Amino acid sequence: MLFSSLPFLFNFLPLFFVIYFIAKKRSAKNYVLLAFSLIFYAWGEPLYVLLMIFSIFLNYMFALWISKEQKQNNASYAKAVVIGAAVSNLIIIGILKYSGFILGIFGIGAPGITDVPMPIGISFYTFQILSYVIDVYRKEVPAQKNVFFLGAYLSGFPQLIAGPIVRYQTIADELENRTENFGDFAAGFRRFVAGLAKKALIANSAAAIADAVLTTKLGAGGAIIGSVKDYGAIGAWIAIAAYSIQIYFDFSGYSDMAIGIGRMMGFHYLENFNYPYIAKSITDFWRRWHISLSTFFRDYVYIPLGGNRVPKLKWVRNIIIVWGLTGLWHGAAWTFILWGLYFGAILITEKFLLQKRLEKIPVVCHLYTIILFVFGWVIFRAENISHIGRIASSMFGANGSGSFVEMAEKNIIQLPQLLALAAGIVCSMPVSKYLKKYLEATLAGKIIIDVFSVAALIYCVFSLAVDSYNPFIYFIF
Repeated sequence: MLFSSLPFLFNFLPLFFVIYFIAKKRSAKNYVLLAFSLIFYAWGEPLYVLLMIFSIFLNYMFALWISKEQKQNNASYAKAVVIGAAVSNLIIIGILKYSGFILGIFGIGAPGITDVPMPIGISFYTFQILSYVIDVYRKEVPAQKNVFFLGAYLSGFPQLIAGPIVRYQTIADELENRTENFGDFAAGFRRFVAGLAKKALIANSAAAIADAVLTTKLGAGGAIIGSVKDYGAIGAWIAIAAYSIQIYFDFSGYSDMAIGIGRMMGFHYLENFNYPYIAKSITDFWRRWHISLSTFFRDYVYIPLGGNRVPKLKWVRNIIIVWGLTGLWHGAAWTFILWGLYFGAILITEKFLLQKRLEKIPVVCHLYTIILFVFGWVIFRAENISHIGRIASSMFGANGSGSFVEMAEKNIIQLPQLLALAAGIVCSMPVSKYLKKYLEATLAGKIIIDVFSVAALIYCVFSLAVDSYNPFIYFIF
């Protein structure tokens, strides 16, 4: 079930909040959150909800075990337990997400294993589980003694299937002591609607263009009957631009909706995006994009490896490991690994050669950053390694210039989609942030914001009702 779906908007979410606010005690609210989260997950994964419940109980026991050993000053036993917890969780995700890829490397075909559907959101909730257990071991948070409270955190439906990755320490106090109020609920509602508009009005329109051009169409016997080659350089560049808009507004929109729902419940999740498309370097880009993932790898992989407080060669090793794992986290495919290493190589180059030079010429450094992350999306979007070559060669004219008029005649590009792309470009800059700040300074401005929020919600619902095309990129992770 997607947030940007009518069943969620008109059935699940209203029913959840009615029951949630009927419940008076904090414990009761957490039980409601846990129950609805499991229902939400079971809606799309009826079998894997059992795996979710198993993971909750397993890591609940691991954390209590670690805490017990530490109280008895058995440091070596506590370390063994946290290693066991990490290995157990990684084995689960390894089997369900990476077994086919690993077997394929060795040329082993095993349909009974490799064709098992991957649990939705397993990459996100596995990292939340790992962060909780490791933080208990580090004594940064106490082990949660109420398994239902822990379950409400680990399976919380707002961030369950697509993040942001919420660290337990971020909401540990709010899990037991949060308060709900009208101000938070209203702010959360506005944030949710903003995210919904990003997804339904901008990302979906951009996706229609990107998918029409970049998705390879196969005919009888696997012959390619439609591909990016058919649209020339103009078509390829428009499609990649559209995909760049799609992936940002798809994912940041979902994060906004998650943060908004959490706020309505009294939780204050951390931001996950900070206008990454205005970054002045790739280093800056990754401080702004998917912040919760970058923070996870920094705190649990990069720093434990020594971070940047090691000799240069070891620092390069650390970057390669972190970015190889970042790529692999996104998917069990060589394209994702290549995508991660691509950014790792750029970060190494910036560190040693470019960073100080780029800072001296703001316009050039911004153009440089745009070009590099756009080509990063080429790798990310590609269906396989050869598809990267087909997209890139088309972008540089190997298949002719193409025609904007022809794409319009084939209904690949229409006026509403062009308007959505234009809106995406404007909204990828902090224009709305400053406008909101200006309007919030007066009562009349606040009323305008609320009116526009309600109008946006109505328009989003109308758009979702008349258009069934509602893809979500990060749903598969």
